[in-house]
Amino acid sequence: METTARELMIRMFGLLKSVRMVKQRRADDRPSVPIGMVGMLIQIDQHATGCHARELASRTGLDPSTVSRAVASLVSHGLVERRTDPADRRASWLAITPKGQSALADAHGWYGELLDRALADWTPGEVEALCAALGRFTRDLDVALKTNDNLEDAR
Repeated sequence: METTARELMIRMFGLLKSVRMVKQRRADDRPSVPIGMVGMLIQIDQHATGCHARELASRTGLDPSTVSRAVASLVSHGLVERRTDPADRRASWLAITPKGQSALADAHGWYGELLDRALADWTPGEVEALCAALGRFTRDLDVALKTNDNLEDAR
């Protein structure tokens, strides 16, 4: 397992490097969305009625202060708006604006074209296998991290 774990770690670092490069290229090509914020927009958009910042922090695994800064950036760019929560007037809902929806549609198109080029020589079965493996891998990593957190808390 050690050789496999080492090889996987090297591949993960390569993937992370590629993701950083894709984010930078996207920011250079489409500066209307701050770098790294497309994922945050997608997370907010997954809830048709919006979400609270604390939910967003929980779903993304990010510190609330990091989410707060990201939301402030998205709001300042007009991509997200804060709406008063009718159930708790002290709280606010985050919702995608029409400009944010347009930016998301553009992002889906941009990433779709990039992935189409990157996977042009792959069979549909290979793409399905990659999606399934990545889905399982990320779920299993989440479980392993939570298990590790529980072990550390028990110490």
